[in-house]
Amino acid sequence: MFKSLDPLLHSQLRLAIMSLLVGVKSAEFNYLLEETSATRGNLSVQLTKLKAAGYIEVEKGYKGNYPVTTCMVTQKGSEAFDEYVTSIQKYLKAGKN
Repeated sequence: MFKSLDPLLHSQLRLAIMSLLVGVKSAEFNYLLEETSATRGNLSVQLTKLKAAGYIEVEKGYKGNYPVTTCMVTQKGSEAFDEYVTSIQKYLKAGKN
């Protein structure tokens, strides 16, 4: 009856990251850090997991003399996020019956 939820997206921080990224074209590491209230180390680990799954792309560059890490959701990540949201909605609808 219930479709299993994507364990990669079922983590609170990874879900927050994906939620932020699907709404924008790209986001810098510091923006994600501020919006999620995560530590630098934890955010970095979670971004690495999402990147390894092919859900996001990570570009490293420079803005002036400062290093900048920019993240973008991939088509695969967008589809996985949409499927996750649809599954959650089905869980919630079933609970109302």
